[in-house]
Amino acid sequence: MAIMDFLKGQFIDVIEWTDDSRDTMVYRFERYGHEIKYGAKLTVREGQVAVFIHEGQLADVFTPGLYMLETNNMPIMTSLQHWDHGFSSPFKSEIYFVNTNRFTDLKWGTKNPIMIRDSDFGPTRIRAFGTYTVKVKDAGLFMTEIVGTDGEFTTDEVTHQIRNIIVQQFSQAVAGSGIPVLDMAANTGQMGDLVAERISETISSYGLTLPELYIENISLPPAVEEALDKRTSMGVVGDLNKYTQFQTAEAMRAAAENPGGGGMGEGLGMGMGMAMAQGFANNMGGQQQPHQAAHAAPPPPPVEHVWHVAENGATKGPFSKADLGRMVADGSLSRETMVWTAGQDGWMKADDVTELAQLFTVMPPPPPPPM
Repeated sequence: MAIMDFLKGQFIDVIEWTDDSRDTMVYRFERYGHEIKYGAKLTVREGQVAVFIHEGQLADVFTPGLYMLETNNMPIMTSLQHWDHGFSSPFKSEIYFVNTNRFTDLKWGTKNPIMIRDSDFGPTRIRAFGTYTVKVKDAGLFMTEIVGTDGEFTTDEVTHQIRNIIVQQFSQAVAGSGIPVLDMAANTGQMGDLVAERISETISSYGLTLPELYIENISLPPAVEEALDKRTSMGVVGDLNKYTQFQTAEAMRAAAENPGGGGMGEGLGMGMGMAMAQGFANNMGGQQQPHQAAHAAPPPPPVEHVWHVAENGATKGPFSKADLGRMVADGSLSRETMVWTAGQDGWMKADDVTELAQLFTVMPPPPPPPM
């Protein structure tokens, strides 16, 4: 017990701090009620500043170096204590080490979407996120404005406020830049520098500076991104007419090769065969008359649709339009009968198909009088 009392009564003659964390901005040197010995050694390493607080007042600030705590090294403390040159007694003072290194890879992001007026999309909303770096520029100002008497001040205690400032300045910068959303990716570096410059002006009153700010991503709402993807897909497809013809041919081929398709597959195969035969005939005609290649070939006659009829869960066909006309006449095809042909979106009532509806409106003339 006597040994502990003896140790606690000893004056502090070596003052230093080694930081093994990644987020401590300010650390108060713990004295445990000890007095600091006059002439004690103070070690301030690179990336640190030592701030002396005496009786609640900001006293001396020491930059990196090795100091002997004497009156000639502590002008403000000497003035506060009214020390003369012969002073050699211990003294009490709070000592804070301020980390002046850069704190990197701090995250920021827009909690809510930002409303802007875009030249391509009109009024729209965007989100953004990225990283930034913060550094203590003025240790004394940072201590008085932010830290106060906090014994261990970390980045978590100040980054929330900085994130709010970043989002505010970013919103103003984006809204006033006039850069279209689609071109923002090419200007993120310039915008990041602009936002960092504006933010540094604000947080300088806290004793902080923002050396770097990076915008990693700017995104649109999901609905706008989906529409943009469709627009991009249309650009990749190119000629929509040719693409539609290709898709139709592929669907016909797949249906014809499907052995479980029944009459539908047979009808599609017949239609594909007719189309191939027509194309073959056109090619043969072009080979037999090469001198006419310079003239525009007449368009091929339209391929007559063949129809399939659904009755009682089974399909019949294919039938030509003339066949369907005879079926209307004998009553085996009504307006409610479900029909389908290649290129049609599902089964439809015969009366709802424009091409077949006229079969029900054309009535035969009255029969001739008996002879």
